[in-house]
Amino acid sequence: MSRRLRASLSAALLLATAALLGCASGENDLAAWVEQQRAAAQPKVQPIQGPQPHVPQTYQGLAALSPFSDEKLNVLLRAQAGAPAASGLLAAELRRSKEPLEAVPLDTLTMVGLLRRGNEWVALVRSGQLVYQVRRGNHMGQNYGRITAISENQITLREIVQDPAGEWVERSTTLQLQEGAAR
Repeated sequence: MSRRLRASLSAALLLATAALLGCASGENDLAAWVEQQRAAAQPKVQPIQGPQPHVPQTYQGLAALSPFSDEKLNVLLRAQAGAPAASGLLAAELRRSKEPLEAVPLDTLTMVGLLRRGNEWVALVRSGQLVYQVRRGNHMGQNYGRITAISENQITLREIVQDPAGEWVERSTTLQLQEGAAR
């Protein structure tokens, strides 16, 4: 080996030894600092409350009417039929036979046109892919809706609905003509 190479290796070895010795003495300082920090730190942990004891409850509904029983619906219908407000407004509605558009929710029906037959307006109403002709007095929608008026741009209905107090009341609803809705 050449002298230069030996001198370079010796210098590198001396430098590596010095670095290792420096790290070794720093390790003791680091360990002492960590111990000092651990001793100075005071954790602030609040104790967790123990679990609450479970108190079992007995089921009290065994004697009650099952929520899946048809009898529950019958009791409700009998109560509604016996109420004076329901018998007044709904009596005629419950006796008559249903029309096809009464099975369809009103918000899915669309007024797509208007015809004039003699002195009477006939509205064209679409439900799905079918178009129906309706006149004043026909029923549609699921709230006992009866058509009271047909004009050039809307159908006016009288519906019977329950208010928040559970009373049956009449309300007026309109079905607007949808421009360009006919396909």
